[in-house]
Amino acid sequence: MIIRKTPEQVDKMAAAGEILVKCLHMVAAKARAGVTTKELDLAAEKLIRSQGAEPAFKGYRGFPASICASPNSMVVHGIPGPDELKRGDILSVDVGVIKDGWVADAAMTLPIGPIEPGARKLLDVTKAALFAGVEQMQPGNRLGDVSSAIQRVVEDDGLSIIRTLVGHGIGKAMHEDPQVPNFGKAGKGPLLEEGTVLAIEPMVNAGGPLVRMGDDGWAVNSEDGSLAAHFEFTVAVTADGPRILTPWHEEG
Repeated sequence: MIIRKTPEQVDKMAAAGEILVKCLHMVAAKARAGVTTKELDLAAEKLIRSQGAEPAFKGYRGFPASICASPNSMVVHGIPGPDELKRGDILSVDVGVIKDGWVADAAMTLPIGPIEPGARKLLDVTKAALFAGVEQMQPGNRLGDVSSAIQRVVEDDGLSIIRTLVGHGIGKAMHEDPQVPNFGKAGKGPLLEEGTVLAIEPMVNAGGPLVRMGDDGWAVNSEDGSLAAHFEFTVAVTADGPRILTPWHEEG
């Protein structure tokens, strides 16, 4: 069942999103060669708690950290640790924030210094796919309109949608109905009504679409070792169209 939010509740999610954006911008500024993902995690948790909020991921289903930090061929759910970032890496950073009982969720993939053209294309296409999905968050559209828009952008550029990982509804809980696949048919699926809030998150491999679970039971990697990217917004359907509640693309 899709739980629609009131405008006031959407505002509360946007307040969590404002803190999340500060966190992502801070992590992006700190993410450089020689820095460990554990250092990024500690800095993120400190910032989130300083704003009177909580890191949504820490302890969620036993996850031990406040952010997911997934380098290179790791798609999602990377546990921050002692490994140092290297020049030319890409790093997917996923953050969740709880403020006054409401959750926001967002992610971005960061270049660590100059990156290869193939990596740059992967980041640019995945980000463009996210925005294509957001544009479909209009009252009266269907969930399949979001999914198919994402799929079209990714596959038209010769990259691969990961089909076993999806976005989700979000609100008081991190994961609510519906699931949001990054592939599908336009005009199909649940109706998008005012108050629907979704975490839209294309996850894309430069190679094939298959993934494998890491030894720690958390990390998900591209099966063929190709680079992977992950971009995510929390987005509300409003009478005026899509409202991005985690606008990390805006300068603040």
